Amino acid sequence: MDLAALQEEVEAFVRAQGWYDARSARPQTPRNIAICLALEAAEVLEHFQWSEEPRDREALEGELADVCHYLLQLCSLLGVNLEEAVQRKLAANRARSW
Repeated sequence: MDLAALQEEVEAFVRAQGWYDARSARPQTPRNIAICLALEAAEVLEHFQWSEEPRDREALEGELADVCHYLLQLCSLLGVNLEEAVQRKLAANRARSW
């Protein structure tokens, strides 16, 4: 599955849950999704607290999937083409002096 198809699948899941409904208890606004993304990224960090290796790899994979889910959803809400944004950022980083 490519990135665009994965993004479509995430969108279909969110729509099926009714989270885009104006009266949803979980409004899917860019601000709320950005907060969720940051919180899920922090949950990834928990797997490395006091250790160089994750304690539970399967749980870590779930947290990484959550991060990806929210990132794809945020890009969709904001009209960001993630593939193009990553390519532009890679080009900028290649031109930098580290």
